[in-house]
Amino acid sequence: MRRFPGYVAAAALVLATTTACATAPHEDTLVLTAGTPRQIDLHDWDSSAALRHGTLSGTRVSNGRLVFSASTGTRSLGGRTYDVAGWTSPWRKPGFDFTQLIASWSAHTPADSWLDVQVRGRTESMHTTSWDTLARWAGGDKHISRTSLGPQGDDGTSVDVDTWKTAGLRSYQLRVHLMRRHGSSTRPSVDLVAAMTSRIPATAGATSKPGPGDGKVLPVPRYSQMVHRGEFPQWGGGGEAWCSPTSTSMVLGYYKKLPHPSSYSWVPKKVTDPWVDFAARSTYDHRYDGTGNWPFNTAYAAPRAGKAFVTRLRSLREAGRFIAAGIPVVVSVAFGPGQLSGAPISASNGHLIVIVGFTKKGDVVVNDPASSTTAGVRRTYDRAQFERVWLDASGGMAYIIHDAAHPLPQGNATNW
Repeated sequence: MRRFPGYVAAAALVLATTTACATAPHEDTLVLTAGTPRQIDLHDWDSSAALRHGTLSGTRVSNGRLVFSASTGTRSLGGRTYDVAGWTSPWRKPGFDFTQLIASWSAHTPADSWLDVQVRGRTESMHTTSWDTLARWAGGDKHISRTSLGPQGDDGTSVDVDTWKTAGLRSYQLRVHLMRRHGSSTRPSVDLVAAMTSRIPATAGATSKPGPGDGKVLPVPRYSQMVHRGEFPQWGGGGEAWCSPTSTSMVLGYYKKLPHPSSYSWVPKKVTDPWVDFAARSTYDHRYDGTGNWPFNTAYAAPRAGKAFVTRLRSLREAGRFIAAGIPVVVSVAFGPGQLSGAPISASNGHLIVIVGFTKKGDVVVNDPASSTTAGVRRTYDRAQFERVWLDASGGMAYIIHDAAHPLPQGNATNW
């Protein structure tokens, strides 16, 4: 399992109490100094008008969705033949030379249908890279194995599970292929395509001042990943491996958008919080061999909550704006012994936690799924410690999951 650089040695000392369920260390290909501004851009295509700005190939746009309309060719996978349709975004310039890109999507893949998401980029001198595939994805796992595709390292770019890494590119294009079983009338569709690009320093810098959301704690339900230890080894085996689907499930529970019980009827009745098992199965990345693929989690959450995407936040002040808007935030951290006082584990080389609020003085109130019991999930962490282990480890990575009743915070922001 992949780990955040810098925490491997610390984790080895406390293996029995270490979790490793997050992905994609944030270090930029180019080393940036601590004083470098955190450059982050999130751009999405999530309306009929926005999707029509792309190039349609066998697809049509209807009621805010990109829908399979007519086959433009075929593709083989697993001994089966699929008809193909597609969409390609316009070229997008974030306004800086980005070194990482993470795509997000929200899609419906009924019956034997699926999609892939690809990216290519351009340099300032207009050199265009080859297309790299970021994901082969379906909402279910009956027909295909949901998976990332590996490094594809060429022309200065490579894929690290869910993160496209570059030496510094000026612009990019996304491409989505929709696939359905050859000859069928199934209509897979997409209602959100997004990309977060970034160029960030390797260290957190000074701790942010308390601000929005202080004194507010959201009533997010508490689930423990550890009560699932040993469950369903084919999807990671629960316990330390399931922090991401457990965190995602807590947010869906807050919105009262957990899956219907019929969806997880295959889970033994004695299992606590069986919707977490369903989420783990629905986010499992077969090549990565884990449930910590970031956009796989938001793709699982999006059709249930309404909208979901992966981005980076610059500080806890930005996270506080979401708390003030009633939106809990899932974040990725990593820490060594003594770096996060009060944590239920001694160290982690990659862990997902839900920020649910702030104390009046600005410390961070979380639901930490690494607790061995549900009662111990709610924790309060020191602001400076938490911000450091979040920004240093993942560059401020966050799942933003929200419903129509909780719109995104208003005001100028380039990262949502």
